[in-house]
Amino acid sequence: MPGFAGFIHLDLSIALQVITLGFIGGVLSGFIGSGGAFFMTPGMMNLGVPGVIAVGSNITHKFGKALVGSRRHKELGHVDRRLALFMLATSFIGIRLAVWINGLLFSKADGQGAGSSSAAGDLYISVVFVTSLSFVSVSMLRDVLRTLRQGGNGKVNGPAGPGRLASFLSKLNVPPMIYFKVSETRISLWLILVVGLAVGFMAGTIGVGGFLGVPAMIYLFGVPTAVAAGTELYLAVYMGGFGALSYGWQGHVDIRLTLLLYGGSLIGVILGAYGTKVVKEIMIRLATGGVIIVCVVSRLAAIPVYLNDLGVLSFDARYNAMLNAVSKALLFASGILGLVMVLFLVSKAHRQRLQVQASLQMLHPVPAQGSHAPHQLDLNRAEVRLKT
Repeated sequence: MPGFAGFIHLDLSIALQVITLGFIGGVLSGFIGSGGAFFMTPGMMNLGVPGVIAVGSNITHKFGKALVGSRRHKELGHVDRRLALFMLATSFIGIRLAVWINGLLFSKADGQGAGSSSAAGDLYISVVFVTSLSFVSVSMLRDVLRTLRQGGNGKVNGPAGPGRLASFLSKLNVPPMIYFKVSETRISLWLILVVGLAVGFMAGTIGVGGFLGVPAMIYLFGVPTAVAAGTELYLAVYMGGFGALSYGWQGHVDIRLTLLLYGGSLIGVILGAYGTKVVKEIMIRLATGGVIIVCVVSRLAAIPVYLNDLGVLSFDARYNAMLNAVSKALLFASGILGLVMVLFLVSKAHRQRLQVQASLQMLHPVPAQGSHAPHQLDLNRAEVRLKT
């Protein structure tokens, strides 16, 4: 039965900060397809929300936001529903396992006193967060830098990059091998099921599975970045719904936090999704890696606080507030950095689009009403050239 009774303390300042977390997370979610929870979950923890409540409320919010984001990506042709359904087969198992572990840690810690009731669960969530996202962010930045040194054209698929790894795994030819038309890739069913299990476990543990699902689809399956982002959001609709039911049944969802996150993210996710259409792939990955690695440092700064609460470390409690302030500052810095990068790249691409459109309008007369505009076809081709 419920491991948490009632709502957390919530005032106007915290509410506005949660809305801000939602907006920044929404932009990042639509832009990189990670769900943005790698930013919102630790953000709520920095505001004093117990980790299990932050994860439960965030994964509940993920359901509705993913509906909006996946619909936009579907319109752009960036969703491989068949691949997502195969991954769902094991992702539900991963979610249930994660919910059980988080709930168990929170329940055991609940008897230690109000001051440390969530320390064990918060520490576990933070360690998983730091370990997994460190690997992902470093890998992505390494591949981006390698491509830039080689004079890449915007696509991270050089001979030493992720394309090589995806090609190697495809040649393993462990049956049954399945071809996915939208993604234009062929991969073993067993690899898909393992990745689905891992994505579900991460989503259920820290409220974010996209940071693992998107790179896995790109690096292991050979899926284009935009399709990986859209497919992950489509997958998140079902994982978010299942995770919401699982955490809600245990009483680990504060619906007020969920609604506040919606207040910011539903607008941000549309803006971010547009960015995948006009921004070069290498810039999407650069933004992803940069934001995630700062989030990792932010969560790393908070770990000593939990160790102190559990008695593993011993230092003056006043340093807890200082470390939490540093963690919070770093987190918001990473989010603002990511937001500025996305807005700059989208604005730049949009200006280029308007310039191309103005040039084409000078070359072609305005067509009669109801007829096809030849300059629109040229504009679409020009947009592809600008992006690639």
